[in-house]
Amino acid sequence: MGKGAKKKTGSQERGESQLTLKLAEFVRLNLMRFVIEEGMKALDRVLEDDRVALCGSAHAKRSDGQAVRWGHAEGRLVMGGHRVVVRKPRVRQDGKEAELPSWAAFADEDPLDERTCEQMVLGVSTRNYDRSLEPLPDELGAHGASKSAVSRRFVAMTSRQLGRWMQQDLSELDLVALMLDGIVVAKHTVVIALGFDKTGKKHPLGLWMGETENAVVCGELLDNLIDRGLDPLLPYLFVIDGSKALRKAIRERFGARSLVQRCQYHKRQNVIGHLPKRLHRSVGKALRDAHHSCSRKAAKTRLQKLAKQLLEDHPDAAASIKEGLDETLTLKDMGLPPALEKTLSTTNPIENLNGSIRTVSSRVKRWRSGSMIKRWVATGVLEAQRGFHRVKGCKGIPILIDALKQNAAAVDGVDQQRQAA
Repeated sequence: MGKGAKKKTGSQERGESQLTLKLAEFVRLNLMRFVIEEGMKALDRVLEDDRVALCGSAHAKRSDGQAVRWGHAEGRLVMGGHRVVVRKPRVRQDGKEAELPSWAAFADEDPLDERTCEQMVLGVSTRNYDRSLEPLPDELGAHGASKSAVSRRFVAMTSRQLGRWMQQDLSELDLVALMLDGIVVAKHTVVIALGFDKTGKKHPLGLWMGETENAVVCGELLDNLIDRGLDPLLPYLFVIDGSKALRKAIRERFGARSLVQRCQYHKRQNVIGHLPKRLHRSVGKALRDAHHSCSRKAAKTRLQKLAKQLLEDHPDAAASIKEGLDETLTLKDMGLPPALEKTLSTTNPIENLNGSIRTVSSRVKRWRSGSMIKRWVATGVLEAQRGFHRVKGCKGIPILIDALKQNAAAVDGVDQQRQAA
């Protein structure tokens, strides 16, 4: 600093800072106005070019059958999450209104529906939707951002999304494994199916709703998947949380040719739930160590030993370990990469999907109907799909496919022997 320079006081610095902020706000607002005004001029030119292409210039001689100019009318387009009023040129031909090609493209309302859905998914309420948008000049007559208008658009958009999703053809997906699990929303259970194809890519397949996760609901979901192209004659790996209703529905529709892997995490939680808190840590560690054993035989031996140790003082915990024990070890000895075996030994992937559903639907204060529940669950599923990655260890999926084929061949062989006998 030079000798003759004066040091600025705190009040001077604050004043300059406030002036800078005001200047930045002025530039922002005026830049936006400039962009909008120039954009509207460009729109007018494009629409007028369309009219010239149909009718010729304003004072050109018109030939028989050629379209004629018919003044202007108010039209509405989507801009920044609003609808705005635009001066639209009119054309008539053969006594009927002729559509301008550019107007047909600009007037598509899907961008507004998508913006509304995006805002709702991000947690903006219908009441605050208008406040979340950039203000537009008054002369544009911005509207369509009221609570009721936003709600109607969201319902329509999510209904279409749910309909398209639940009608998706599954025959071309080359599915290898399916995870099924239920989530409780507003005292209703929604069972969701997540599929894994031959490349390890995840696909949300569908949902079904009921009062509880019973065999009827699970069966109807599987029937829906079969109707949409899931071949029940092919062998699959089903990963489930241990629900007897799910197990029964799978057995009835896919038989023994498909394998079932019971979620090891749910099994640990079920066992620990029968024990006093002082044993949770030690027994939980023993179960994890057993599930991570290098072979099926070693894992089964360790689990049976643990059940024997608990039998005298905690018989229910011991019974829980024994229940479905073999199906908690289905993937053992297949030779799968550790990462793939770990992923498919639990329902964690679908639990993460359920977390997305809870996040998206957390702002709903009043559930009015079952269709509303299904729409919001589907919205959460499709939002989660945007962040899906291939399953870890996906290069080992051919090993899983071979194991499923070998099991199916063995089952078919046994069936043929029984028929021959």
